Amino acid sequence: MSLIVMKFGGTSVGSIDRIKNVARIVARKKDEGHDVIVAASAMSGETDRLIGLLKEISPDYSPREYDQLVSTGETASVPLLAQALLTMGYDAKSFTGLQIGMQTDGTHTKARIKNITGEKLKDALSKGTICVVAGFQGYNPDTGDVTTLGRGGSDTTAVAIAAAMKADVCEIYTDVDGVYTADPRIVKDAKKLDTISHEEMLELASMGAKVLQSRSVELGMNFNVDIMVLSSLEDKPGTLVTSKEEKEMERIVVSGVTSDKNQAKITILGVSDKPGVAAGIFIGLAEANINVDMIIQNVAQEGQTDISFTVPKTDLVKTMAACRTVAEKAGAKDIVYDENISKVSIVGIGMKSHSGVAANMFRALSDNNINIKMISTSEIKVSCVIEEKFTELAVRVLHDTFISEKR
Repeated sequence: MSLIVMKFGGTSVGSIDRIKNVARIVARKKDEGHDVIVAASAMSGETDRLIGLLKEISPDYSPREYDQLVSTGETASVPLLAQALLTMGYDAKSFTGLQIGMQTDGTHTKARIKNITGEKLKDALSKGTICVVAGFQGYNPDTGDVTTLGRGGSDTTAVAIAAAMKADVCEIYTDVDGVYTADPRIVKDAKKLDTISHEEMLELASMGAKVLQSRSVELGMNFNVDIMVLSSLEDKPGTLVTSKEEKEMERIVVSGVTSDKNQAKITILGVSDKPGVAAGIFIGLAEANINVDMIIQNVAQEGQTDISFTVPKTDLVKTMAACRTVAEKAGAKDIVYDENISKVSIVGIGMKSHSGVAANMFRALSDNNINIKMISTSEIKVSCVIEEKFTELAVRVLHDTFISEKR
């Protein structure tokens, strides 16, 4: 008998009718003879509603109270799903993150998982019970405080449970039926991928693709968990995220094009050009728990230089506050920022063995009068920061250049 972890997002459990539909999907899996653990998100819109209430009281809210509040969205949805299964005649039981032993560090709003004890899950599974687990939440064993894993954290919950319980596969059910070569809302001829590597999916998720949270893919890659992306609304084949078929996938140079408008560029002007200054700036930002992406340091002139970097736009206010402290220590002249940018990226394992990919990307953007502000590369990814107003055009141009004409 195989063990399957199934995850359902907020849209999938967005109403009582949809919760009943999810229950039917879970029941079919149980009827096929599998042991089943389900991880569920809060009902669609509930997390945003709760955050809105908190902000009404104080925009400068406590991260601890934020976690305590927003975790209730998942705590409410999983008993509803468990009850739907019970009503259908299946043995089901709901669990919070605390109850399954989802231990995290103490970083509120984006905690990292340290361990899952899973004793209650093992006991329930041994009795044939369908386990319905609240996604997105855990607890700090040192303080007992509730923690949350960041937006999209239910994906991470599901993959972490699959790894800890040695599940055969982790099925992620969403409102799309798989991973596409680009956002179908932007590119009409985007193609669904049957298979994609963990490595490629991690880059796509990190670069803005919203199908899976990047941390969940990283966990899948590190613990060799196969992830199947499926639709909860339609019975269609999905996309398998795996590390088992990379030899075949090396034939494809670019597997996907993605974009991310949640980007802001910050430039610290007039920084002293001497050893240790850049280190001091980014150590300070790291201590403020700010995730920095692209970094560029200009050529020094008269003993001074400018340092630019990107951060999530949602972290801009916090980042600017931290920058004022670190910039003062670095003797900087000023700090400026630009919110009207986005990042477009091409990703593909085939880049490892093909030259000229970056050059073709730059040429395609140039031919369409799209100026590049920053560039970042890895073995299987090239990213460019551009003006936000050109985002959709850039995605279509790059898809035409690397994918549409090749398939």
